[in-house]
Order: sequence, then C-alpha cells, then structure tokens
Amino acid sequence: MAKVIIIGDGPAGLSAALYLAKAKYTTVVYGQDKTPMHYAMVHNYLGIREISGPDFQKNARTQVIDMGAEIVDEQVTKIAIADDGFTIKTAVGKIDEAKYVIIAAGRNPELVTGVGLSLNDQKTVEADRNGRTMVPNLYVTGWSTRPDKIQAIISAGDGAAAALDILSKEAGKDIHDFDNLEK
Repeated sequence: MAKVIIIGDGPAGLSAALYLAKAKYTTVVYGQDKTPMHYAMVHNYLGIREISGPDFQKNARTQVIDMGAEIVDEQVTKIAIADDGFTIKTAVGKIDEAKYVIIAAGRNPELVTGVGLSLNDQKTVEADRNGRTMVPNLYVTGWSTRPDKIQAIISAGDGAAAALDILSKEAGKDIHDFDNLEK
C-alpha cells in the first residue's frame, strides 16, 4: 500500500490521517500541535454539543494514533518531487518519502512553491473539492484552500475527501468508508 505524508495536524490533517490509517495505509502526520484549534471553543461541530479546541485536538490526535497513524513533532521545511512521489525535509534534517502528500498546513501553505505550485492573491492554493492540485498525488486541504469559509468541521470534511480520493485512486474504484452496527 502507498505511504501518505500529511503536513499539518489540525482537523483537516487529522481527519485525513484517520481515514488512511483505518484503511491500513502507512500514514505519517508532521505537526507540532500548534493549530489555531487551541484557541477555539467549538459549539458548531455536528454530533458534539460543545468541546474546547484543546480537548478536540487531544481526542483527535489520540484517535489517529490509536488507528495506527504516526504523528511526528517536527516542522516540514521542504517538499520535493521524487521518482516515486515526494520527499520532505524537516527543520531538524529528517528526510521522509511518500507516494502521496496532503498539505493541511492552515494559513501556511507556502511549501507548495517547492513543487511548482503557486499561491493565489489570497495566499492560498487552488485545489478541487477533493483537495487535488495540478501536481499529481499532491493534495491541499482546509484553510490552505479556503480562507473565507473555514470551520473545524469544514476542514475535517476536506481532509476526509482527500483521504477517500487517495483510497479510491489506489483501489481503482470509488471507496466509501461506512461502518455498520454489529448485530
């Protein structure tokens, strides 16, 4: 199975990681838990009456790790296109490779300039509704693509859409993630 690197550990990145790890893909999230969620009080996330941003982050990170994803507390400083996907480099010099990269870096999507994409006038990246960019296998989700209409639930949906797109691409058919109640 393909390896996926996710840059960013807010709702978009963690949601993508959850779906991919659940499907048993090697999933590595690079993030330092500095998301703006730490300043939020959430009253508008369907299914959750209310939760503080820090509690949301703690729960989401635990859920992703329990599902099998790895979270690396390092800042990614560079993305480059490689023979079989992408290479990333962190601030401490760590190098990692993956077939797919999802950038869920909030208001800091500048990493895309290293792979031939540019930022638009709003300092965001153009991506389709599944997070696909003009660079094959490079996805951008959440705040990095839609700065005017951003909420945790929207970002989580963006991350899920990117993950399901990757799963569908790898399977060669549309993949849906439905769990059934055990009877």
